[in-house]
Amino acid sequence: MAVLSEADRQKVDESNDAGFYDTPRFVTHADEVFQDRLSALYATFMAPGDRVFDAMGSWVSHLPAVDLGRVVGHGLNAEELAKNERYDEWFVQNFNDDQSLPLGDDAVDAVCCALSVQYLQYPAAVFDEFARVLAPGGVVIVSFTNRMFPTKAIRVWRAASMDERASLVESYFEAGGLSVGERIAEQGSGDPFYAVVGRVDEQ
Repeated sequence: MAVLSEADRQKVDESNDAGFYDTPRFVTHADEVFQDRLSALYATFMAPGDRVFDAMGSWVSHLPAVDLGRVVGHGLNAEELAKNERYDEWFVQNFNDDQSLPLGDDAVDAVCCALSVQYLQYPAAVFDEFARVLAPGGVVIVSFTNRMFPTKAIRVWRAASMDERASLVESYFEAGGLSVGERIAEQGSGDPFYAVVGRVDEQ
C-alpha cells in the first residue's frame, strides 16, 4: 500500500509533530478568497443532516452554512479544536504515529481535509481509513494551496509543483480505494485553490 518512499516522507524537522503543534495558532492558512471558494465547494456536496468528519482540522472548518448532522473534528491542538463552533465532538491524534480512526464503518457522509494533506507521511493508510468510515454515496474533499509549514511538509510535496501535488493527492485517493471524480485547479491573484474530490471505489 506504500505510495511514498522513505525519502519522500522525510521532513526537515523530524521531531514529533505533537510538540510542533503544542501551541495553538488561531490564524487561517489561506486567504479569504480561498476560504470562500472552499465553503462554496463544500456546499455543492453537503446536504442538511450530513455527517461530516473534518480531518486535520483547526479552529475554523469552512463548512457551509447548512444544518449539518454530527460533525467530528480531528487535529493536533486541543485548544484550537475546542474553539471550533461547528464541531459536535473532536479528538487529538497524530496521523503520522497512528493512522487508524476511532470511527465506525460507514459513519460519515463526507470527509474533509483542508490545507493539511502535505504533512501526511503515511497517506495511503489514512485514505484507506477515510474510505472505511465513509458511507455509500459519500464524498472525500481534499483542498490545498501553496502555503505550508515547510519544516513539517514531506519532501516530495516540497519539491513538487502545484499540479504535481494534485496528482500526488490523486494517488493517495487511489491507494485508499477511492475513485477521483474531480480535480479543481484555480490560480488567480490570491492563493491558488486546488481540490480533489472522490468517492469510494465500487469496483
